[in-house]
Amino acid sequence: MCGFVVIEGSFDSSNESLLINQFQKLNHRGPDDHQFVLFPKGAIGFHRLAIMDLSDLGRQPFISSHQNYLVCNGEIYNYIDLKSQCLSHRFISHSDCEVLLPLYEQWGIDKLVKNLDAEFSLVIWDNKKQKLLAARDPMGIRPLFFGKTKDNTLAFASEVKALLEFCIEIKPVLPGHYYDGDKFVCYLDLGLQTGLLNNEMDKILNGINTKLNDAVKKRLQSDAEVGFLLSGGLDSSLVCSLAQKLNPNKPIRTFSIGMTDDAIDSKYAQEVADFIKADHTNVTITKNDVLSVLKDVIYHLETWDITTIRASIAMYLVCKFIKENTNIKVLLSGEVSDELFGYKYTDFAPNAVEFQNEAQKRIRELYLYDVLRADRCISAHSLEARVPFSDKDFVSFVMAVDPTKKMNTSGVGKFLLREAFKNENLLPDSILWREKAAFSDAVGHSMVDELKAFAESSYDDQDLINAQSKYPYKSPFTKESLLYRDIFESYFPKRAELIPDFWMPNPNWENCRVSDPSARVLPNYGKSGK
Repeated sequence: MCGFVVIEGSFDSSNESLLINQFQKLNHRGPDDHQFVLFPKGAIGFHRLAIMDLSDLGRQPFISSHQNYLVCNGEIYNYIDLKSQCLSHRFISHSDCEVLLPLYEQWGIDKLVKNLDAEFSLVIWDNKKQKLLAARDPMGIRPLFFGKTKDNTLAFASEVKALLEFCIEIKPVLPGHYYDGDKFVCYLDLGLQTGLLNNEMDKILNGINTKLNDAVKKRLQSDAEVGFLLSGGLDSSLVCSLAQKLNPNKPIRTFSIGMTDDAIDSKYAQEVADFIKADHTNVTITKNDVLSVLKDVIYHLETWDITTIRASIAMYLVCKFIKENTNIKVLLSGEVSDELFGYKYTDFAPNAVEFQNEAQKRIRELYLYDVLRADRCISAHSLEARVPFSDKDFVSFVMAVDPTKKMNTSGVGKFLLREAFKNENLLPDSILWREKAAFSDAVGHSMVDELKAFAESSYDDQDLINAQSKYPYKSPFTKESLLYRDIFESYFPKRAELIPDFWMPNPNWENCRVSDPSARVLPNYGKSGK
């Protein structure tokens, strides 16, 4: 997990100092090395978190003999295969990212990004074209923003906060897009799969099993220590059990978190850890812990969305613990499974077409919500997030499965995922077939209750009425959402349009027209969260 800022323009002592100050706002993303260099028509700042090749040989930006520059925040999982396709480059490091610049010079941006099996965001200065180019991975796992400066030049950065002082307009680079120096081009949209795979069930289950195994295996590549976030739910439990199977001679290190009095998932996380013989740590938190980090969480998230903020607080705190108490630098987590196999609310999808459309929508929006949460909570503590369920081969396969087979017709959500691993003794049946609990509730119902109570004590009814005119764009509709919006605006004034909407269940479906995004308000929550 690294962080960078790249801005076109000429820099003298005054604006170079300002840029360096903005660049320092991303220190948390890469504490291992800090580089600030000028290229022919601009400046690059790069903070490195060393994961592959821990030496200075992996330092960025990479600069070629043609005076092209490249920075990349990412992990290139097929870099060894790509190295063999470089015709003349002499490699000086074992960094996975070193392969990118020679292949760009050999292939161009389109072929380069289409051949990457990676989680990445990158920016290139092409000295011959005298232009900046950029690209982002298909799922948007790594963040990338662009903006136009007050001098009408182009700027890119890993987080919005680094561009605030320079840019009039700031927008995210969309997942699966690259900028060719003149325009943005979509090179891969994993949400466009249309459910064409109607194979026999055994082929579908075998594909899910094999491809998820492969996704976990490739994400264990690291020269730095790897850990695992284990909630006790199906998704993170599967990731941990597969990783332990791949490393049978050494217990993996797993971490869970819960409120002191009513943590739901902590006991399930311990059950999983005991079963797979992991080295497990459970972190407990209090109301004061939750409220004390709320502003920091929103600052790092750069969002005002209710669901994202609620679900981020516990993740932020467990990552803080990991940073302060271990040498771990890489964390695997269980995000993206819900978007592929269904949330609790997608049980109410009226038909297969609607289910598939909703999955496509959620895949395209991942970078705004769940994936944003994982990246920012983990990177805030100088750690790197890896998300096996986001693997493009795995996602393409699951999205192509006939959606009638993914819908919850058995009364058990994510049936295909559970069924694909039921015969391997990877998890206890009590975990493999356990109903999903909402992430923010699983930490303990009291966490959300405490946040709501704090908001209630901070505002009166008139404040909420006034919020409609105070914030006409996506107006807060509860005191809790007003609290989050006020904090967001204190850090990012008039930047609310970075987030298009509140994350909510599909309001057009029966039983999904709710006033709170938590799954606990849905009539099918049942045994979830118990």
